[in-house]
Amino acid sequence: MIAIRNSAAGSTMWRQLLPAVLALVGTAATFAVTANPARAADGNSYYSVTLAAPVAKPAKLMLGDVLWNCAGDTCSAGQDTARPVVLCTKLAAKVGTISRFVTPKGELAAEDMARCNTPKA
Repeated sequence: MIAIRNSAAGSTMWRQLLPAVLALVGTAATFAVTANPARAADGNSYYSVTLAAPVAKPAKLMLGDVLWNCAGDTCSAGQDTARPVVLCTKLAAKVGTISRFVTPKGELAAEDMARCNTPKA
């Protein structure tokens, strides 16, 4: 008889805890999705680039594993594992001279910008 009561009490306890556990899991999942800064409003805001001359029309450029969105004199893209100067060089080869290349860690240094805008032979 004691075993039956304990079993019933355990079942009741789980029925009471289940909504709280599900709410906790849902909250954690929602936080994980919304807290990622690389997935901010437009999803492509890790790199911010200012071009020396505007592009003729808005364009999406896939360079390696990075999708660049360019319009006017700006381009932006999501984060990549390559060094920023490498990304800058690839982009400059397609859109022309880049006057400013910014990541959340800061701007590219002058010597890196010079390397970025030097055409490859």
